[in-house]
Amino acid sequence: MLPTAQAQDDKPPFWDEIQAYKQQDSAQMAPKDAILFVGSSSFRMWDSMQEMFPNHTVINRGFGGSNLLDLKYYLNDIVLPYQPKQIVIYSGENDLAGGTVQAPEVLARFQDVFQSIRQEMPQVPIVYVSIKPSPSRWQYKPVMEEANKLIRAYLKSQPKAKFVDVYSLMLDKGKKPKSEIFLDDSLHMNNKGYQIWQKALTPHLSK
Repeated sequence: MLPTAQAQDDKPPFWDEIQAYKQQDSAQMAPKDAILFVGSSSFRMWDSMQEMFPNHTVINRGFGGSNLLDLKYYLNDIVLPYQPKQIVIYSGENDLAGGTVQAPEVLARFQDVFQSIRQEMPQVPIVYVSIKPSPSRWQYKPVMEEANKLIRAYLKSQPKAKFVDVYSLMLDKGKKPKSEIFLDDSLHMNNKGYQIWQKALTPHLSK
């Protein structure tokens, strides 16, 4: 079993956010057999998620500007307890944000998360949403594209695993990010952006 994240004098990143989720769960446990969306703020800010997937029960556990290391750290807090029927992950973009992490490292971090989930939940299907082409991070385009390529190839070799490409769907004529689908920060999406994700994800969600 993975250790549950422990409070420290200097709290780990996103500690308060994770505790808020756990408090919410202790007041009213999230539904069993739901689809768990977990990862960074692109999920956290998806307020209309349940409305956009009316035929599915979803649990949204996106948190802050988290990266794959953060997701690994909190697996035993906000992934494993839910016994979901499927897990959808959006994480990896923030790993690249500082400009120091290269694509092979993102792949290694993702593999660590994936295998850790698999050890505990060997039968649960996992969907990975590709890193999106945020205009504010466009200088990392080659690294984003390589990371997506590496993760896609890795998931092809894994049972019960899917890679959903939203990257190409969010480009204008295949070249630059569509500016009209992003908020003013050029990082997070507006409803038009989420509609693209909805359309891309719907065929891959467990019935």
